[in-house]
Order: sequence, then structure tokens, then C-alpha cells
Amino acid sequence: MDKQLLQTAYSPEDFRQNGHQLIDLLAEHLDKSLNKSSSKVLNWENPSEEYKFWNNFLFNGKPSDLNNEIIKRSIHLHHPHYMGHQISPVAPITGLTSLLNAILNNGMGIYEMGMAPTAMERVVVEQLCKEIGYGKKSDGFLTSGGTLANLTALLSARKNRTGNDVWENGTSNKLAIMVSEEAHYCIDRAARIMGLGEKGIIKIAVDEGFALKTELLEQSYKKTIHEGYEVIAIVGSAPSTATGIYDDLETIGDFAFEKGIWFHIDAAHGGGAIFSSKYKSLLKGMKKADSIVIDGHKMMMMPSITTALLFKEGRDSHNTFRQKADYLLQDSKEEDWYNLAKRTFECTKYMMSLHWYTLLKIYGKSIFDEFVTTLYDLGQEFGELLENDPLFEIAVKPMSNIICFRLINKDKDLLSLNKINSTVRQKLLEEGEFYIVQTKIKDIVYLRATIMNPFTTEEHFKKLLDNIKRKAFPLLNL
Repeated sequence: MDKQLLQTAYSPEDFRQNGHQLIDLLAEHLDKSLNKSSSKVLNWENPSEEYKFWNNFLFNGKPSDLNNEIIKRSIHLHHPHYMGHQISPVAPITGLTSLLNAILNNGMGIYEMGMAPTAMERVVVEQLCKEIGYGKKSDGFLTSGGTLANLTALLSARKNRTGNDVWENGTSNKLAIMVSEEAHYCIDRAARIMGLGEKGIIKIAVDEGFALKTELLEQSYKKTIHEGYEVIAIVGSAPSTATGIYDDLETIGDFAFEKGIWFHIDAAHGGGAIFSSKYKSLLKGMKKADSIVIDGHKMMMMPSITTALLFKEGRDSHNTFRQKADYLLQDSKEEDWYNLAKRTFECTKYMMSLHWYTLLKIYGKSIFDEFVTTLYDLGQEFGELLENDPLFEIAVKPMSNIICFRLINKDKDLLSLNKINSTVRQKLLEEGEFYIVQTKIKDIVYLRATIMNPFTTEEHFKKLLDNIKRKAFPLLNL
């Protein structure tokens, strides 16, 4: 059989040439975005038109135009006007570690398929546990995102706290977890996947600052027990996704210890603050947690998707799953930390430790301090601008780089204001000069900015607000 196409596809010289062209293209893209010579964050197109373009391009487009079109039609996270979702503008060096991972493609299910990244992962986990304040018995691993990590942590909680080998025997017990009503939706999803059902998710109301109302914990716990449920875990948010507010982790940790239930912290967004000398206090009480989730792709400058799941007692990171697969996993007399498929959902796992390890090796942990501290400072700065503008109202004084705000007018009712704020957001999206999102909190529509770019400045905030006002004036009849 003629293998000409295969030889071309695997040609080192073609790879070298295409690779240099792509690096040059991406470097130019970074330069335009970071220095704002490009006026737009995105070029908005509705889904059907975008589909038509790519369907036509597959058959009629020039291959040499492919990368240019992908960049043109993607959101530019490195632009200082990007203030949208909690996705990091990656440190460019992690683009290179992604390339290294893609070419080497070591699966990491078992040690022999990923010797270097497996050992590097253990080094990274040890450094993270040390920053948290965990002892020598702590352990953990990296996995594919906060949703999967939170689910794994709650499965570990179930195994640890029920005293029943659910993996082998199943369970018909009525189990429950306690969580803030402002917690990320993946906690609710995890509980439902585990079979807890709606009644097994005990949502605790939040205070005026949108933090979990700790004074309600005892009452909610007793009510749940009285209804025949066994509470196995309580989850603290650090911070909540919608509002960026940190729960009182220390008080929640004390409550969990008193009741003998598992304390888990969803710090997917804000866990990177462990490296911030200025903001680490937001995580006070974190070392009381049995497990903690921290995303690398949110506040630690890494590509999607990589998450650390860390356990105070390392044995809990080994006990969640147990499954016989002789061709993969062999029994060992010692703790085989190096066979990661025993501890994670993934059998094939990409070499995500390369990102964490390389950033620590090249820049040191101070790079995370600079990144988180800069973004949280910008959150405070933007919040102050909004508080001093009578046309805007903030949902809550920001604790992080997430700010929820809305246009207000005393002559408009809630329904009208909700529509106006949504309309302005859509106009921003279609225009493409700025990118922010929206959220609904207690039936109120808020514009939501997450400051993810450390090169965003007060000048950019002012331009955003001026842009919003121009779009709002006709709607507010001002």
C-alpha cells in the first residue's frame, strides 16, 4: 500500500516548517492582544452562520488560511478587554508545554506510560500541599477539571464517612451533603450523579454578602438527620463562581470536625490565592479541609484543563476506586503512587503536570503571587469605580477578581432593568470590543466581569463603563 500521505503527515521537516510558522503567528497574535493594537476581543457570529463558514471552509478554504481563521474567530483572552469567564490567559511557555505533551502523548494511566510526568506530578502535589499547610501524610493528584475533581472528592467522602464499601456493595442509605446555595453547579451535579437526589443536597442560604450563613448550619444539620438522612460532607466555596465571595472556611471546618463529617473546599477558582502573600488570608481554615480542589487553568496561568485534587490524609486519595484490571494494574506491597489510574477517573490522562512543574521551575512560585495579587487588586479597583458611579450598583463588595454589577434607574422596575442589562450585554458581545458575561442572582440580572488579564488597567475599566453607558442611555431614557 502506498504510504505517501502517512509519510507526509509524519514528516519532521514539514512539522518544523509548520511549527515555526504557527509560533510566529501566535507570537504576533499575543503581541496584538497584549498591546491592544487589535481593537476587538472577539468577532461575534451567530451559531448558524459560524457553522456555515466552517462547513464551507472544509471543502473550499485554503489550508494555508486555516490557522489564521481559527485565531480570527476565537476569543482573545490575552486582550486586556477580556473580562469574561474564568479562563486564564495562559503564560506563553505553557503553550510550549502543551506542544511537548501533544507530541510525546504519554498516557500516564500507569507509570511506565508516563515516567517523567508522573514523578513531576508528585513533586507538584507535594508543593501544593505544603502551601496549604497539610502535613506529611497528605497527597493528591491532577485530574481533568474541577467538575471531575469535586465529584472524586465527594466519592472519597462517601467511602470514608459511610464505613461501607460502596464500590463493592452499593448502598441504599439516604445520604446528604451540605453546600451553599451559591456553590458551583457541579457540586449539585456530582451529588445527583452519586444518586443522592434532590433531597440529598442540603442548600444553605447565604447572607447579604453572599457567603454561606454559618449560623444556619446546626439547624439544617439537625433537620436533615431528623428526616432520616446521613450527612457525609459539607462543601465550602473559595470563592463562589457567580459572586466571587469566599465562605467562612474556618467556621465550616470547625462545624465539620464537631459533626464528624467530611469537609471539602471547592477552591477551583480561588485556590491559587495560597501563593498570594496579600490574599492568602481569604483561605483561612483551609488546612482543616479533608480535600481541596484547585484549578490550574483559572488563576494559575495554565491551559485548559488541569486541576489539583489534594487530600489531608493521603490514603483517601487511594481508596476511592478499586477495580481489577490485570493488564494495567498490579498489586504492590508498597503504596504505588505512581500508577495514577488507580486513583483517578481517567485511564488515559494527558501530561498536565508539565504545565505546573515548568512554571514552578522557570519562574518559581512568586509568579502565582504576582498573578493572583494583581488580579484581585484589579477587582477591588473596578469595584470602587462602580461604587462611585450613580448609574451602577454592585451586588456585593468584591473579595476577588469577580465583580457583579448592573445598570440602575429608580424609574424602572426590576423586570425592565433586567431586560436593559441583558440587552446591553448582548450589544457588547456583538460589537466585540469588550467581553463580559451576565448572571442572575436572586432573580436580578447582573453584568459579571472576571478580571483575568494582569495587564488590564483602570483606563480599560473606564472605557468599558463608558461603552456600557452609551448603549444604555437610549434604553434608560437618559
